[in-house]
Amino acid sequence: MKHAGPTGFGLAVCMLAGALFLGGGCTTVGPDYKPPDMPAVTNWISTLNAGLTVSPTDAKTLSRWWLVFNDPVLTGLVARAQAGNLDVKQAFARVRAARAEREIAQAGRLPTLDANASATRTKSYGNTGLGVASSSGGNGGLANTSRQYANSLDASWELDLFGGKRRAAEAAEATWQASQEDLRDVQVSLFAEVALAYVDVRAYQMRLSIAESNLVSQTETYNLTRWRLQAQLVTQLDVDQARLSLEQTRATLPSLRTGLEQAKHRLATLLGLPPGTLLTLLGERRAIPEMPREIAVGVPTEVLRQRPDVRRAERQLAAQTAKIGVAAANRYPTFTLSGSIGLEALAAGDLYKLAARTLSGEAAAGWTLFDGGRIDQTVTEQEALRDESFGAYEAAILAALQDVEDALVAYADEQDRRHALADAEQAARSATALARDRYASGLIDFQTVLSTQQSLLSVQDSLASSEAQATSNLVRLYKALGGGWTPLPPVNSDLNGKK
Repeated sequence: MKHAGPTGFGLAVCMLAGALFLGGGCTTVGPDYKPPDMPAVTNWISTLNAGLTVSPTDAKTLSRWWLVFNDPVLTGLVARAQAGNLDVKQAFARVRAARAEREIAQAGRLPTLDANASATRTKSYGNTGLGVASSSGGNGGLANTSRQYANSLDASWELDLFGGKRRAAEAAEATWQASQEDLRDVQVSLFAEVALAYVDVRAYQMRLSIAESNLVSQTETYNLTRWRLQAQLVTQLDVDQARLSLEQTRATLPSLRTGLEQAKHRLATLLGLPPGTLLTLLGERRAIPEMPREIAVGVPTEVLRQRPDVRRAERQLAAQTAKIGVAAANRYPTFTLSGSIGLEALAAGDLYKLAARTLSGEAAAGWTLFDGGRIDQTVTEQEALRDESFGAYEAAILAALQDVEDALVAYADEQDRRHALADAEQAARSATALARDRYASGLIDFQTVLSTQQSLLSVQDSLASSEAQATSNLVRLYKALGGGWTPLPPVNSDLNGKK
């Protein structure tokens, strides 16, 4: 129901005065948002050992955790991923879009001002009844031409007496902030995936070197058995067993090469590059990055504040809470003020004279009296979505705590496994050398030599895999702690709303 113009002006003013009196000027409907309290979790369940401590995490170290490995190649790859990864670019676009939505919502609270200009020329003829009749009759009457010129400045403003537009601006602001946290979450995952792919590259290179080294050793053993066969010191069985062990080791090389190349391809894709781009950079074989001796993990509450996914869920909850007020504002009247200042004249030269001025004003009011319960159900829907967002927030907290606990256990246990494998590798190396010497002297049979060689290859490969796994577990721990999202300069400028 709307009233406008001269007859509706009095009613609009009365309704406006009544709203100001009842609402104390202005009010904001819907619930005010209050951030939920963090769970009171002060200690980790997992026992912290293997260099893990509850010392507060250094913000600078956590934001660029890959520097602790002291690997310039890894550092360069992370920087290139920051600039070229396609997921980051998409997240940037989402931030820009959300920022534009925020500006649109804020602009909705301000008046609208339009400028118009027009020039009209009308020609009418006698037989239309609008002009001067022609004495000759027929269709040849005299033409009557008129002109009109006008300029106007029009303004309109929908008063936000009940806070619907304020709530919409709050929702857009929180949504924009959530998009920033989404960008940071993408960064956290990206940098971890780059480091994991890089560790895989170095692990495959190390395992290839181990297999190739053992292949050389087994080739020497095979040649030794052939010489002893020629001297009739052993049987053909020894030669065949040596050949079997040799070819089994040779058969592992293709799969290791495949894994290495695929890890390089995956790393290139993460950097937004075609597969094969990094072949030269990663061609030289290097060791798996070394880990620091001590790692500060902080306390659970500190981690929850750091995790972008938890921060994003909280901002989404804030946005959804504000949307309840947007829906609730539809229960109340709307008030619009509009006016126009213009100039109208029949001649262009008279347009800017005092007598050409025109003024108009209008107050309009509207109120939905019956809609079959649509507004109430819309409010109920937004409340339900708010409850869903709160559940998502709680789920994000639980997932974050689980991620860290899992990473702590995996890191500490793999460190123990790595130390045990290192001791086993030393023993296997000594046993293999001793067995070869004794076999060459004819003191033991070839089966012992074969067994020690196979054990050495197995434990060396397991040790290389364990070293890679331990480093990867540390990467996952830094990811679980929410490390890596502090933006680099170009990112930082965008997050602050600057282009």
